Formats: sequence, structure tokens, C-alpha cells
Amino acid sequence: MQIGIFAKTFARPTLEGVFDAVKSQGIFCVQFNMACAGLESLPDRIESSLATMIREAASKRQISIAAVSGTFNMTHPDVRQRRDGLRRLHVLAESCAVLGTSIITLCTGTRDPENMWRRHPDNDLPDAWRDLIETMHEALTIADECDVTLAFEPEVSNVIDSAAKGRALLDEIKSNRLKVVMDPANLFHTGELPRMREILDEAFALLGHSVAIAHAKDLSQDGDAGHEAAGQGVLDYDYYVKCLRRVGFDGPIILHGLTEAQVPGCVAFLREKLNMPGV
Repeated sequence: MQIGIFAKTFARPTLEGVFDAVKSQGIFCVQFNMACAGLESLPDRIESSLATMIREAASKRQISIAAVSGTFNMTHPDVRQRRDGLRRLHVLAESCAVLGTSIITLCTGTRDPENMWRRHPDNDLPDAWRDLIETMHEALTIADECDVTLAFEPEVSNVIDSAAKGRALLDEIKSNRLKVVMDPANLFHTGELPRMREILDEAFALLGHSVAIAHAKDLSQDGDAGHEAAGQGVLDYDYYVKCLRRVGFDGPIILHGLTEAQVPGCVAFLREKLNMPGV
């Protein structure tokens, strides 16, 4: 497994500055966000010259772009919002070959009209599932056209709020272009922390062989709040790494949810866990 980081962790005025900051921490893999290039995360337009500049700036520093963030609210209650997200996703997907990546990360969204990271009671209604399926099918048509893979992240505030629902989504969609971002810090509903290993075992049993990339952050409490930098919370990282290895995962494990000042400590923590004998 290769340690990576959200490029957005480093706020710099230039692309070169962002990648220099990544390299200075001994990291050579990123999940990129177009905000690092001065655009919206899902832009209206990406000039091919800019995409080339991003790829070349990363390549010059031996940094690979493991994935690019394409998050939008896939189950927004306003269909116009969903369609605008799909249009922008198409713009991003068309640039992936030039950027040098083939994975776009997604969230499955929420019925909350203002905040796609906020739980809404309507997330569990049949029409939310229907709209997600419709949006995901359209997103995968884009993925087919642009030869990219889409990776969604189960998250307790979203419609896909558990590994079981993630498995149901994969089974209904039936596309080799749909994969998973595994982030265990997002899997625990209120009251579930005492069942940590059971929840992790279930997640990897259901989704482990569909994981495209893994995330590394931590949590101080269950539910939809309380995220911490990796190693600063209660997540059983020894067991998390063991689960990743159990399913044969050898891809990037991406740090996020941390400040720049926390990066050296989190990198050291993750290296220790990945190198620990017997884990």
C-alpha cells in the first residue's frame, strides 16, 4: 500500500507549490481536487492546457494522481441540481486521461438541500434510492464514454450509509466501473463504536473486493461528527490495516481530515501501522 494525501490539505497559491508541499512530506501520491488549480471542485470547464499542467507538475515531482474528487449531491431533492452535477462530472471525466488518473471519487448524497454531508430523514425513503440509482446510471454512462472508474464512499449522513447499502447499490447497478472508497471512520452510526471489529468485518466482507482506494482519518465519536486526524481518535488502525490486507488491497491509502501541521505525525503513524509485523 502507498501512503497518499488529499492535495487540498496544502493551501498554496500555485500548483507547483501544492505538489512541492506534498513531496516535502515524503508523499508521492495524491487525491487531487480541482480547487488546487483555482477552479471549483467540479468546474464548468477545464482547459486541456490546465489539465496538462497539473499532470506535468505532479509527474515532475514523481507524484501520482490516484484519484480526483468529483463529489456532488447525487440525491439532491432538486433534479436540476443533480443534472448540473452530472454535467460537471462529465467535464471532469473528459479531463481524466490528460490528468493521468482514471478514478473519480463520489458521495451518494443526501436529501438535505443545503449540505450534502448532513443527514436527512428522507434519505431512507424509496424515492431517494430511486433517484440515486437514476443518477448513478447516468454517471456510469459518462464513465463508460470517458473510460474512468467511479468510486463512491459509504457515509453515515448519506443515502448509502452502511456497507450493506453499499453492497445493495453494487448489486443493483452491476457495473465494473463502479467501485468503493473505504473509509471506516464514516461507517459508525450512533452507538456502534463498541462493535468496531464487527462493523469492520462486515464492511470488508461486503465491499472489500470492490475497494479502489482507501482513506485514512479517525473518529472521536460515532455518528456523523467527531472526525479526527489519523491516529488521534479511537479507530482500531491495526485491525483496519489487517482487513485491507485480508482482501488483498494494495492500492493507495489517502490521508485526509487533517491540518497541514498534523501531516508529519499522521504520515509517521500510518507508516508504522503499514510496516508493523503481523498486522
